[in-house]
Amino acid sequence: MQTFQQTTASLPFPTRWGILGDIAGRPLVRGFLTIDSITNGTLTGTVNFRGVPLPITGTWNESTNQLIFDSPYATFSGQLSIFDETVLSLRRFILTGNFLMKPPSLQAGEFGTWVALTDTIRTGPPQYTSTVPTAALFILSDLLYGNSQSIR
Repeated sequence: MQTFQQTTASLPFPTRWGILGDIAGRPLVRGFLTIDSITNGTLTGTVNFRGVPLPITGTWNESTNQLIFDSPYATFSGQLSIFDETVLSLRRFILTGNFLMKPPSLQAGEFGTWVALTDTIRTGPPQYTSTVPTAALFILSDLLYGNSQSIR
């Protein structure tokens, strides 16, 4: 079982997230986002859409629950939401936001949206900071816990 650390606003690390991205409403990619550490607001980890983990660096703003990170091919910005499933005793962490493709990507200049999900065992009273994007919850849960061969 993985051991998690938590910042004040409950962004856990180290964690592995399922991530989906789309451009113009068309599914583009799905893969994994790994947050290895957050130190003094600086975030490090990897994003893996095509079988190769790419390094990311960025910032986590504790007071606004916002993060921004760069990969070699895109810049991502997002907002953290929390949704507790009391029956399952799970705390779902949901990141949603926008991304901009950048050189050397063949899609440089294109932009889209993304959503990422991870969860931990819920401790303390339930928290709800927004509604859960239902379809994404099922797809990302399957990605994280189901057949990882579905990532292409």
